Amino acid sequence: MQVLEIDPSSKHEVDEFLELPFRLYANSPYWVPPLEMNARRWFDRQHNPFYRHSEAAFFLAVPEKGQPVGRLAILDNANHNQYHNSRTAFFYLFECEQDQEAAHALFGAAYDWARGRGLNLLVGPRGFSAMDGAGLLVEGFEHRPAFGIPYNPPYYRGLIEAEGFELQRDMLSGYLDRRIEFPERVHRLARKVAERRGLTIARFKSRRDLRRIVPQIRALYNGALADMPDNAPLTPEEAQSIAQQMIWFADPSIIKIVFKDEEPVGFIFAYPDISAAVQRTRGRLFPLGWIDILLELRRTKWVNLNGAGIIAEQRGLGSTAILISEIAVDLLNSRYDYADLVQIRADNDKMLREVSQFGVEFYKRHRLYRKSVN
Repeated sequence: MQVLEIDPSSKHEVDEFLELPFRLYANSPYWVPPLEMNARRWFDRQHNPFYRHSEAAFFLAVPEKGQPVGRLAILDNANHNQYHNSRTAFFYLFECEQDQEAAHALFGAAYDWARGRGLNLLVGPRGFSAMDGAGLLVEGFEHRPAFGIPYNPPYYRGLIEAEGFELQRDMLSGYLDRRIEFPERVHRLARKVAERRGLTIARFKSRRDLRRIVPQIRALYNGALADMPDNAPLTPEEAQSIAQQMIWFADPSIIKIVFKDEEPVGFIFAYPDISAAVQRTRGRLFPLGWIDILLELRRTKWVNLNGAGIIAEQRGLGSTAILISEIAVDLLNSRYDYADLVQIRADNDKMLREVSQFGVEFYKRHRLYRKSVN
């Protein structure tokens, strides 16, 4: 088994890396490819803001005769390591046939690359930015993932754990539909808390409105989530890149910002799920894929809740009720029938308990793994 480090400037090698999962998932009704334009940014040293401060390598496992059977990316996120005073590498984009030799060869290349850069811990699957879904799917294989969230066959767990990787953290995704009987007391509590603490909810009518608040969203994200394990503050360029991706397929009416006076203190990031159209178009916008995706934005009955948070100073004392109330109002008073609450940390007992009592059913589990590479 040969492992090749691909040249990001070689279209042929990049194409081989990107095409591999289309072969592996050819008969899967659940896997959703990334948008091709986003996937090619993984290799774009000029325009991807990740490469302003960090580095990555991409590997293909190729048998002596035949086509590639596995792939892996390895990331050295210098901003993350500086912020956390750590020496961590992240693995990402792991795809492989049910072939332990190929998996072993890929991870062997990753260990060597990480050690060569002075890194001593390998964690993953974990991507380039906060928009990249994290973790390996270990429960919920019979469901299509929310857009941008990883899907993989069950045997991947065995390939990774055979390499000596151990659990670092689980994340749960929950399902909610508009048929729930949402407690009125939660809405009353939300209104009372908002009034007592001087909080207001900003609602948006257009993508132009969203673009205006990108700097505030960055400050808000950094204040609400950067102190969480595994997260690090976004740079201005990263925030702008993420915003451009998110705004492109956003429904402004279901994105909310919580303000205290003139300062943003909380947020709900939700967007229509376009997974069905992305499957049909194989992630390609051109020549006609963009039409299918725009139509899906209007007809999908699913909404993905891909982030919600409150800055530390405003947590507790009913702040969760404000977020949950807004989510319920959006679902019950909109064209959407279903919501996917994406990747809540499994060790966040308080949040899980609160949302469970509102009718959320947790039905997918993703797992982050870790391994020392000293």
